[in-house]
Amino acid sequence: MQPDFLILGCLLCIVLVLQIFVLLRRTDHAALDHVLREEQRVGRAELREQLEALDRQQEVRLASFARSLTDLSARIDQRLDQLCAALGDDARKARQEVGEGQQRFADALGQRLTELTQRNAQSINEMRTTLEQQLGVLRADNAQQLEQIRVMVDEKLQTTLNTRLDSSFKLVSERLEQVQRGLGEMQQLATGVGDLKRVLTSVKSRGTWGEVQLDNILEQTLTQEQYARGVRVCPDAKEIVDFAVRLPGRGQYEAPVWLPVDVKFPREDYERLLDAQEQGDQELVRTMGMQLERAIKIQAKSIREKYIVPPHTTDFAVMFLPTEGLYAETIRRPGLTDLLQREHRVVVAGPTTVTALLNSLQMGFRTLAIEQRSSEVWRLLGAVKSEFGKFAGILEKAEKQISTVGKSLGEAGRKTRTIERRLQGVESLSHEQTQVLFDGLDVDEGESDAGSDAPF
Repeated sequence: MQPDFLILGCLLCIVLVLQIFVLLRRTDHAALDHVLREEQRVGRAELREQLEALDRQQEVRLASFARSLTDLSARIDQRLDQLCAALGDDARKARQEVGEGQQRFADALGQRLTELTQRNAQSINEMRTTLEQQLGVLRADNAQQLEQIRVMVDEKLQTTLNTRLDSSFKLVSERLEQVQRGLGEMQQLATGVGDLKRVLTSVKSRGTWGEVQLDNILEQTLTQEQYARGVRVCPDAKEIVDFAVRLPGRGQYEAPVWLPVDVKFPREDYERLLDAQEQGDQELVRTMGMQLERAIKIQAKSIREKYIVPPHTTDFAVMFLPTEGLYAETIRRPGLTDLLQREHRVVVAGPTTVTALLNSLQMGFRTLAIEQRSSEVWRLLGAVKSEFGKFAGILEKAEKQISTVGKSLGEAGRKTRTIERRLQGVESLSHEQTQVLFDGLDVDEGESDAGSDAPF
């Protein structure tokens, strides 16, 4: 039906195009309008007739298709009834055959199981009898072997036990001796620890220990001319600093400027802080930390008042803390090191940082020494340049003398070769004869020398 509509639509479009073309060709609009209307009316009538014809054809086709579907459904229903009846007969036959087969299989299986049961019972009885006989033999054999093994094990255990006991007693004796020696060493160590504790308990001894440690560091880092012990930094004052680093003055002959380095060890405050940290009491830790901070400030103030005396000293000093733990706790306090440097002009240093500080000072010494000795180096180079001209003249004279000696040696070599050629025909004497001859010549020469020395 749709292709027919498409064909009609195409025809209508063609007719309309032709009508438009014809209308465009004509000049009389009224006639053109009449013709177009007439053609449209005729076209609509034809289209209506064609549509009615198509409807009638479609109804006939639909009625025919309905009758075909009815016949097909009737045939399908009849065929399905026949197929269901056939399937029912086949299912009944299959069930009967399956039931008969299962019955036959069950009968055969029961008979087979009965036979297998009888055979298994007979085989088990035979195996039981055989196993009982073999177990009896094996039991007797095992009893005999176990007895032999027991005897051998007893002998070996006795031997091994005796050996182990001897070695164990020997080892225990050695360990007891080692324990006794260890106890003696522990007693000596306890004595040493007690001595060290007494040293650290005493303020004077504690300061001496820190001074010894700082002295070792200074000795390994600086030369003896670069630092001094027990320095009176100001001639008009009585205070003596533990150590002072000697810095050169600005002029060549000016007095040196001292950098004070003083040892401080507030052990009691630091140990109380460590005990509070071990206990885990935060309030006590804060209190002990404030006490340690207060002690460090007091020591820094003392250093500033006693040892910082410009221009005899630098405008800052170094506080040496002899343990890394105390130094770490000091720099860990917020703002403490900045306060010490700003208000008291004191730099805090530990065993490691003081080495770095001294190394930087040593580099400063070398730079300053190079600057001071540069004029001397230039004067020395001038003297070397003057002497080098004289040295060139001496070398020229030596070269002439060496050439003269070379000529003399060459002449002596030629004469020696001439004498050797002349003496080729002379027979050589043996070593003994030559030695005797030369010994005689020596004696004669000695006598002639004595005679020549004697008066007439």
